[in-house]
Amino acid sequence: MEMSIKKKAVVLGGTSGMGQAIVEALSALGFSVVAASKKDIDTSDLESVKRFARKEQHTDILVLNTGGPPAKQFFEITETEWLTYHNQLFLGFCVLLKELAVKRNGYIFLISTHHLREPSAKLVLSSAYRLAFASVLKILSKSYAAQNITCVTIAPGPIKTARLTALKGDGLKEFEKTLPLGRAGEPREVADLIAAIVEHDIKYLNGVIINLDGGLSNCLF
Repeated sequence: MEMSIKKKAVVLGGTSGMGQAIVEALSALGFSVVAASKKDIDTSDLESVKRFARKEQHTDILVLNTGGPPAKQFFEITETEWLTYHNQLFLGFCVLLKELAVKRNGYIFLISTHHLREPSAKLVLSSAYRLAFASVLKILSKSYAAQNITCVTIAPGPIKTARLTALKGDGLKEFEKTLPLGRAGEPREVADLIAAIVEHDIKYLNGVIINLDGGLSNCLF
């Protein structure tokens, strides 16, 4: 991106894990970065989303990133959990896109999951709602293109974050041995991908889903 004037980036979940790494990478490129924590914006609370949008008003880069729901199979999920994560992973992002302006020539990045293409029976909430919003962003990518705003969904596999540790617990090291590369990904690898796209002003990726899973997925498309 042209940086003759300092540009702004808003990164949700920007104080830990992948979000923090993305904040660091964009800061290194010269962006003024808003590293938003859950205290700043709770996407499960639509009023919180609207307050945040009123405060920030606009941005050049928007990174949609939020924590994941508990690992549960379908019949274990309560109605309250369905409603909570409907907002957190889906409707909250929809409201933010309506309320927060992304400037012409900007980028919208969605940090999602490799389960978009291979839904997990153990992660029903995450699989269902993340796929739903990825579909919305794909649809919107065509209208955003008129303003040269590029929409990219990144679908990470297992990444070394507090989320992965919570899911795998003491079995994390053994789990990593089962992965094609023998390890989980690093948050900086997600951040470096975003930084490369932005730094080189790559625009023809609009509307894509990029798997970043170390070869874990079995799907072709």
